[in-house]
Amino acid sequence: MARAIDISKFEQIKASGDLPSPRGVALAIMEMTRSPEIALSDLARVIKGDPAFVGRLIKTANGMLSLDRRPAASVQEALMILGVPAVRVMALGFSLLTEYSSGTCREFDYRRFWSTAILMALAMQLVTQKTRVAAPDETFCLGLLAKIGELALATLYAKEYSAVLSEHRQFSETRLVELEQRAFVMNHRELTAAMLTDWGLPGVFVEAAFCFEQPEVSQELPGSREHVLQQSLILAESISEMCLAEELERPHLMAAVVQHGAALSLDSDGVVAICDRLAKEWAEWSEMLRLPAAPLKPFDELAKVALESEFPAENTSGETAKAIAAPGESGKGLRILLVDDDASIRSVLRGVLERAGHQIFEAKNGRAGLELALEIQPHMMIVDWVMPEMDGVELTRALRKTRIGRTIYILLLTSLEEDERLVEAFENGVDDFVTKPLKPKVLAARLRAGHRVIRLQQEVDKDREEIRRFAAELAVTNRRLQEVALTDSLTGFPNRRYAIDRLAQEWATSQRSRLPLSCMVIDVDAFKQINDGHGHDVGDQVLIQASGAIKQALRSQDVVARVGGDEFLVICPETSLEAAVVCGERLRKAVERLAVTASGVAIPLSISVGVATRDATMADPDALVKRADQGAYLAKQRGRNKVGTVQALASRVPAKAPPGGHSHGLRA
Repeated sequence: MARAIDISKFEQIKASGDLPSPRGVALAIMEMTRSPEIALSDLARVIKGDPAFVGRLIKTANGMLSLDRRPAASVQEALMILGVPAVRVMALGFSLLTEYSSGTCREFDYRRFWSTAILMALAMQLVTQKTRVAAPDETFCLGLLAKIGELALATLYAKEYSAVLSEHRQFSETRLVELEQRAFVMNHRELTAAMLTDWGLPGVFVEAAFCFEQPEVSQELPGSREHVLQQSLILAESISEMCLAEELERPHLMAAVVQHGAALSLDSDGVVAICDRLAKEWAEWSEMLRLPAAPLKPFDELAKVALESEFPAENTSGETAKAIAAPGESGKGLRILLVDDDASIRSVLRGVLERAGHQIFEAKNGRAGLELALEIQPHMMIVDWVMPEMDGVELTRALRKTRIGRTIYILLLTSLEEDERLVEAFENGVDDFVTKPLKPKVLAARLRAGHRVIRLQQEVDKDREEIRRFAAELAVTNRRLQEVALTDSLTGFPNRRYAIDRLAQEWATSQRSRLPLSCMVIDVDAFKQINDGHGHDVGDQVLIQASGAIKQALRSQDVVARVGGDEFLVICPETSLEAAVVCGERLRKAVERLAVTASGVAIPLSISVGVATRDATMADPDALVKRADQGAYLAKQRGRNKVGTVQALASRVPAKAPPGGHSHGLRA
């Protein structure tokens, strides 16, 4: 079970409005697809409102077809191939790519992040066609969003996350998730799981995204669907790193790709076939999305070098390529987009503006200008009024409907000077205009005026960012205080207060899902004698070592809390009585093996464990704990260092409960 971020924390973050989220047509698609009676014709009509998404949708659908099938040429055909659920998630992913192709987190490489996301999506689609563990269109979406938590942290805490990434590059032996946890009391894996759950992705996909970067936390059996999905993501990430690496590094990284392919029963020829097809598709996708893509040599040569190498493949999870600067971040002046169907006008303007130190981009019509503007987020656009496909005023109106487009300064080129037409242009969002033929002095004056407005807007944005950063720091501080209030200082375990709340949550979940819920009450045997005979310092060491052994022996989904001096409570979601007894026995043996000494004298250490599971006779969580407490009392009666339960096991006659027991009672 993926360790999702605490729901109250996630709701607080979501309510801030800073989490990456869909916009425009993507949001409309996601809203429409919530209805089970949606007509494909209605959905197609909405999709056609975003020409860029139409191209990506048809491209994805054709990537799933065999070579002998006629390619899809319309939105309707693509919808029939992909299905509504996949289209919904693709709209989300490509909306995020458009809206968050750059940002203010300096150390976060936005273009590499999206290059990795597209490569992982393509690789997952191709790998799934071999493994058949899920529908390729669905795994395309999984690969696209598998690391979305990184983008979320870069968006939520731009400055702070930049410092975390810088520290990670200096001390690469420290895992990024550990640095994130230390800085934000959460990490990108948890945030990814929470966001994918919130967007409605299947639980098996959420689990795979949560575990693939740290497969050691997974409890899935080899060969299971969950395990194959995790291994597929590992292979997809390995392929993406190889494709984005420097040429000299690729043979070494190919060795890791072959190794990860073998974990999915794919031989080197099968892996090479996947990589060759991905290279072809990546060249087309990178051109369509304007992402950097170096030419790739034939993969059979790389595979041959990898297989003949006498050195084993090493972990390739770290970044190996240099960061790719976003447009204009390192240069002076403004990012200016020229949109005009007249190449001579664009050439003249480019020469003037580049000599002034600005960074220039070009588009030859309104539709191309709209897509490019949303990707590069220029400070200013100089747009011709009369153009084929989409004129300057239509382009301006479309941009003003987007979050990015609202902040762009738009200068309209026109040979029309009719008052009514100019008023129409201003009402649709144009900031200023310049008449043709162009007059250098007038153009320079208009540009200076626009520069002043842009500078003022940047100062406002800077002030807003300072306020947002202060609010983010305050939120982290509040979460730290909340965590301290719910943590036992000696063992580092959650405390009694946390146990009360968490047990109530798991109780409610168990009632809704009708899945079992068990718990264990643990007492350290003869702890009072240890304290009295050896002192409280030794007693503290005994508790620290015992808690460490308990934590190591628990499963990933179990929750342990210290609820008293020498008393611990373990909550076991989705666990039967028999499984909980087995787990309790494992804890007992782990503590029994400890070697604790004081003043050269060995101190025998053991625990008594009481186990219980929720049944129809229990009215509330406190009744469950009381039943487990009776089991602990029974274990002590039988000589301590035992696991006891007063409930019936599948192969046993129920034990007689001690009268009343001695309840620890978790009521506040």
